[in-house]
Amino acid sequence: MFKQKLLLKIELAIIAAILAGGTSLYASKALGKPQSSPQKLVDEVWQILDKNYVDVSFNHQDWKAIRQQYLSRSYSSNKQAYGAIQEMVAKLGDRYTEFFNPQEFLALNKDLSGNLSGVGLELALNEKTKALTVIAPIQGTPAFKAGILPDDVIVQINGQRTRGMKIEDAVKRILGPVGTKVVLTIQRGNQSQTFNLTRANIAIHPVTYNTQTTAVGKIGYIRLPEFTQTAPQEMHRAIQALEKQQVQGYVLDLRSDPGGLLDASLQIASMWLKEGAIVSLVNRDQVKDSYNASGHPLTNKPLVILVDKGSASASEILSGALQDDNRARLVGTRTFGKGLVQSVEPLSDGSALKLTIAKYYTPKGRDINHVGIAPDINVELTKAQQKALVQNRTLGTLADPQYASAVADLSKLIQSGANHLSLQRGQ
Repeated sequence: MFKQKLLLKIELAIIAAILAGGTSLYASKALGKPQSSPQKLVDEVWQILDKNYVDVSFNHQDWKAIRQQYLSRSYSSNKQAYGAIQEMVAKLGDRYTEFFNPQEFLALNKDLSGNLSGVGLELALNEKTKALTVIAPIQGTPAFKAGILPDDVIVQINGQRTRGMKIEDAVKRILGPVGTKVVLTIQRGNQSQTFNLTRANIAIHPVTYNTQTTAVGKIGYIRLPEFTQTAPQEMHRAIQALEKQQVQGYVLDLRSDPGGLLDASLQIASMWLKEGAIVSLVNRDQVKDSYNASGHPLTNKPLVILVDKGSASASEILSGALQDDNRARLVGTRTFGKGLVQSVEPLSDGSALKLTIAKYYTPKGRDINHVGIAPDINVELTKAQQKALVQNRTLGTLADPQYASAVADLSKLIQSGANHLSLQRGQ
């Protein structure tokens, strides 16, 4: 088993949401370390990457020569060292590996505690065009209320063009104190739109649920927008509450869920799986570490999972595990395709490095990075339907085509299970 961190984070770049796991504990460790010189700080980052980064070719660069290049410089301040570290990290060509200065790392910890502020956008760089693209707005946030949609391309932030801009720089420009303004210019197809947004405190409620009566009985609907630290407890309460209402089956909505904590996805998977593998992680030395279900599921009733192109990383771990195990059927569109794992390393001056340390595979050994997971039933949405869905006018109702399809499929599963039980009793 390769070296584990307390919590591993699998995520897209997220604005006003969680960027890393377990960092509050790491921060306390970092604060207890003696202060390093700027040059030692640069070497500290190099050493961490040298020992743990997933790609042993280091993006086909001479990593030892890079160390000499940066250690041969003189640094008069940590700020200069930070710039050098960012240059060095950028040479890896990995958008998920990034450096956080002490202020940014403190903000990271604040985010993890649930005290969030911003406009509420989940962002990624488009793999092909490198455009700054919206994965999804977080429900109830300024971006959500203004009508920003998945696939919108942010072309300007406060008048500054984003072409060639690093995603972490875009995040810094969009974040800011509560009550302040940020102007985003977006491209939607052939149309350009400008959004004047006021930054706000953002409360993320990981789990919401309700029931709906169908022809085959009552079903439970659960929506999970983020795999946060509190998501497992909230999911546990939701399933227990719905079980008490004697639902016949479940629809779990992971659409536009960009991921979150690995530990949260493992705990939630165990609420649905009786046994077997959930995910395996493979580090750069090809050492495989498998995670299995705990053996204590909360329900064995039929389950259908809703996914789309905004379902990423931890969402893909959960949906991939349940699909591979034939525990659930997937409805919607192909998922995002992020099969990489990050760890956060605190540094001696209170800054931190987030780096990719492993790839993950579904129980059947599927590598979904850049590929995603195909649903069992593909249901595309029109732009109008997508807009209505994002603005929460039809979410989790039969006016939502993907949800309606999930309910229809779930009804068949419930009915076939009832028929099977009748045959067993007849015997």
